[in-house]
Amino acid sequence: MSDLQGYADVLTAARRELKAVPPLTDSFPELDQATAYQVQRLQRAGAGALAGWKLGVTSRAKQKQVGIDAPVYGYLAAADALDLGEPLVVAQQIQPRAEPEIVLVMGRDLAGAHVTAADVLAATSAVAVGIEVLDSRYENYRFTIPDVVADNTSAGRYVVGTPVPVAGIDLRLVGVVLEHNGEVFGTASGAASLGHPAAAVAWMVRALAEHGEGLRAGEIVLSGGLTAAVPLAAGDVVVAGIDRIGSVELACV
Repeated sequence: MSDLQGYADVLTAARRELKAVPPLTDSFPELDQATAYQVQRLQRAGAGALAGWKLGVTSRAKQKQVGIDAPVYGYLAAADALDLGEPLVVAQQIQPRAEPEIVLVMGRDLAGAHVTAADVLAATSAVAVGIEVLDSRYENYRFTIPDVVADNTSAGRYVVGTPVPVAGIDLRLVGVVLEHNGEVFGTASGAASLGHPAAAVAWMVRALAEHGEGLRAGEIVLSGGLTAAVPLAAGDVVVAGIDRIGSVELACV
């Protein structure tokens, strides 16, 4: 455990000092996903209040590319939230990138080893548009899947738009557009997240159940990036728009 705490401390220091480090697997090649989640949980213990959870590698194509058959997940620290209209200070990040997300707002607790997408939708009180700002602590975004799990799936900052009722919205079919400085950077549909965002969240709930955890009422879940992530620089403006759900803008300074 002391070794794992050391790896957690390396990643925590990298974020605090805004200095990227080599992947953990360069010096710890035997690092596997289960151990990486232990490193992540050690960091979570010192992260303060949590706002919810996030999913990564939810695209089937991306999973095939990196050789895994399931997504990965991380936590959202409440302190990392950006308010609507609040700019992202790029100098306070290492190498930020933005991607659009469908955000689920939990209306009640949800846990268990057999949770389905239908269960997730039934427990969801609202959905919103989100922009996640990724910020890997590894040099040049070079990492293996265990590395990125240990690094809390590259979690940086995030902004969530105004929630709307989920009733009547087929989250698979909503169109998604990510604009960067007034130009379309990427497009997708909600189905880009494991076929259905609620299916991705259901997978995560089942994974959390292995550790006696689950989702709580009021928590938010970023259900997975829906387009490629765009690198950010001071002066940039990104806008994520999702049909029937709304849009959210993030300015960088």
